[in-house]
Amino acid sequence: MIIKEYVKNKKIEMKNLILNMERRPKLVIVQINEDEASKAYIRGKLKDAEELGVNAELVKLPLDTTEGELLKKIDELNHDESIDGFIVQMPLPKHINEETVKLAISPEKDVDGFHPLSYLDPCTPRGIMNYLKAENIQIQGRNAVVIGRSNIVGKPMARLLLKESANVTILHSKTSFEDMKRYIANADIIVIAIGKAGFLDRKFDYKESAVIVDVGINRLEDGLHGDAERDLPVALQTPVPGGVGLLTRLALYENLLTIVENKK
Repeated sequence: MIIKEYVKNKKIEMKNLILNMERRPKLVIVQINEDEASKAYIRGKLKDAEELGVNAELVKLPLDTTEGELLKKIDELNHDESIDGFIVQMPLPKHINEETVKLAISPEKDVDGFHPLSYLDPCTPRGIMNYLKAENIQIQGRNAVVIGRSNIVGKPMARLLLKESANVTILHSKTSFEDMKRYIANADIIVIAIGKAGFLDRKFDYKESAVIVDVGINRLEDGLHGDAERDLPVALQTPVPGGVGLLTRLALYENLLTIVENKK
């Protein structure tokens, strides 16, 4: 099933679930940037909210907002019982520490799943795992390679794959090219999230039965490109655009509904 169809079907399920709730779930998005990718992502999130019947509010703060002022706003949102969950859209201005902000968000309202005490999985890994399961991709006992070790995608992705009993290897900038070739050639599942357009290409060998999940979104002159070259000789490769970004947005609202359910 293509990702757009999968997301459409999941949204119908979620909309019906929300229709039967006593009240509409409420999400707040805090933005302190003029980043074009962030703006597009936020527009997508607000569109999703409208489709699902979620009450979503965008709080846009000036670029010169201090870290202290942002932390005060976060504290307000943490204590506002009418709000089920909220996110602070990255990236932040350089004078604000991202880790300090992530730790300030209450784990009970951390829809992104970034807080170390959060019981929710970060949206991108959660969305990917749900999609792989919906596609009946065998995970248990399979060789899974994660390229990239960020705290938002790489590390939690590896953790979720390991939880499903895959044989997990994380490759990164310090991995030798020869080792990288060897691991990729033996991989059943490859998740790449390094922000380098077309890094995975035909210089590598792949299993015909392999699955490539491309998390990269790179803006070049001729449009958006993933971290993998298009149409590699594998069984399944997620597209860019129209791929993991849709899964991430869907998982955000799945996390929000998990928060609402846990309040009962």
